[in-house]
Parts: sequence; structure tokens; C-alpha cells
Amino acid sequence: MTLTPIEFYFDLSSPYAYLTSTWIDEVAAKHNRWVKWKPIMLGVAFKETGMKPLFHQPLRGQYGERDYLRSARLLGVEAVVPKRFPYIALAVSRGFYWLEENYKDHAVDFAKAAFKRYFCDGKAPTTDTDMASLAHEVRVPAKELIEGCSSLEMKERLTFETEKAIQEGVFGSPFVIIDREPFWGNDRKEQIERWLKIGGW
Repeated sequence: MTLTPIEFYFDLSSPYAYLTSTWIDEVAAKHNRWVKWKPIMLGVAFKETGMKPLFHQPLRGQYGERDYLRSARLLGVEAVVPKRFPYIALAVSRGFYWLEENYKDHAVDFAKAAFKRYFCDGKAPTTDTDMASLAHEVRVPAKELIEGCSSLEMKERLTFETEKAIQEGVFGSPFVIIDREPFWGNDRKEQIERWLKIGGW
């Protein structure tokens, strides 16, 4: 039986997706699986669900910030609450897909670097200068990356991936699908590990 990849849907401005990004590949590898990373624009899904960013929700927002930082400490990873939250992660999301097509081995490292820039350094990577810095960090040509993520092809690709994700039932970030079984949220780590171990229940 050929095992399908674990699908990891995320918005690069999602704090809990950042946390999941720090463990999802390791968990998959323990069970001889691999992860298909899929950035999307969560704001499009919010138009369908009527939700808004957690930290902006009445009552839940303050708790969300505390829980996110507490969850990061539990995982042993660095984390801050960015002053500018959220940000529209169009450039880095398009950049990911451009890298996937042109420098495939660097795409996931790029996403991790973008997450770190925002959720560890507190800086939203939105400008060409930011993109160039991330490109240098993951050792890909900055000029090509900047031109690629500005292309009509990548704009359409991100739109397509986002719309396709919503059609498949993705409504939040992080969202993990294992053999058609959906798991929403970083707090589903234990369930995901158990599902991979025993094949469901």
C-alpha cells in the first residue's frame, strides 16, 4: 500500500501554525510518512466561516495570546506575539509555491524562515527587502524569488490552492489531513501521533 502524504495547510501569519511547523515533519518521519506543506490565505476562509483572527476576538483574544506563548514554552520553541498582527502573507506564500516549482528542496526551509521572522523576531516579511533577506537565508537567488512571487502565475497558484483547500473542508490554520481524516489546531498533536501509529479509531 502506498501511503499518501500528510497534508499541512497553514497561513504564514498563524501563530498556532507556526507551532505546528516546528513538529509536524518530525512526527511524520517517525511513522515513515512525509508532509506536503500547503500555504493558504486564511482570510478567504474567514469570509466563509465568519471568523476573525483569534487575537482580535473579544474575550478569546487575550486568552489566545497567553495560550500561544504557553504552548510554545511546552514545545520548547521561541515565540513572541508580534505587534503587527496579523499580516497579509501574500508575498511569502507565493514565494513558497514559486520555490516549490523552481527550488523544491528550499521551499519548506523558506516557510520555516518566514515563520521564524514573524513569530520569533516579530517582523512581518512583506517587502522586497524582507524577501531578499529570506532568500539569502535559505540560499536561493533573491532577484529570481522576488520576480517569481510577483508573477501572475504565482498569484493564480495561491488563489487556486486556497480555494481548493476550502473545497476540501479546510477552514482554519493549522489544518492537517491524514488519509482524508482532518485535524484542526496545534493542540491535536497527540491525536495526530496516535492516528499515525494505529491507523485511526
